[in-house]
Amino acid sequence: MANIKTEDEIIVFEREMKEFWTKLKSVYGTEQINKTLTLRDSCKESIKALSEKWSKRLKEGDVMLDKIRDYNNEILQQSQRISENQEHFREIKSEVNQKEEQKKDLTASIQEVKEELMKKKEIISSKNKANKERVERLCKSKVLFEERLGLEIRKIHNEQLQFIFRHIDHKDPDKPFMFTLSINEKGDYEVTSCTPPLDCIEEFQLKVRETNNFSAFVANIRKAFTALPYKQSA
Repeated sequence: MANIKTEDEIIVFEREMKEFWTKLKSVYGTEQINKTLTLRDSCKESIKALSEKWSKRLKEGDVMLDKIRDYNNEILQQSQRISENQEHFREIKSEVNQKEEQKKDLTASIQEVKEELMKKKEIISSKNKANKERVERLCKSKVLFEERLGLEIRKIHNEQLQFIFRHIDHKDPDKPFMFTLSINEKGDYEVTSCTPPLDCIEEFQLKVRETNNFSAFVANIRKAFTALPYKQSA
């Protein structure tokens, strides 16, 4: 029943539409209707063209917006890289400044060491000069000692002088009594060996360091050697 009713309504609608177009044609005429339809079609085409144009513009706008976003992202990334590079540059600059300070400290330390070495070199040179002068004085005294004290002086290893006395022991005049003398790092006289040993050698050594009277020092040692045979016999 519902289907029959729907078909009847359709038939009635079609009949009413035909009647409407018939009345419309009688009122406006076929030519006017055709113009209206042509204008409608023209408007449709214009609207369609305009829609396509604006659709294209919108797509281009979307592309432009995407490019702007990409550009903004690139600018942001570049800004981050610049910020990182600036931080890295500050770190490098700080490290360079530290190296400069270390260089200054090292240069100052080297200068101090140079000055200290120069002072030590001057001291050593002065001591060497003084020692050389002492050895020269001792060598000049060699002849005197040999003639008066029966003394022989020999220069041995490590810049040491060996003093050999003879004619001390009457029973054996050629028997050697000797001591070896050097000048230590402080520039003082130092007896490194004594044959036969003397108990008083330390005392003589301290005294010559105080008085710098070398002739008396040698004479006192000879006297001590001379007293040994009598002490031994006693």
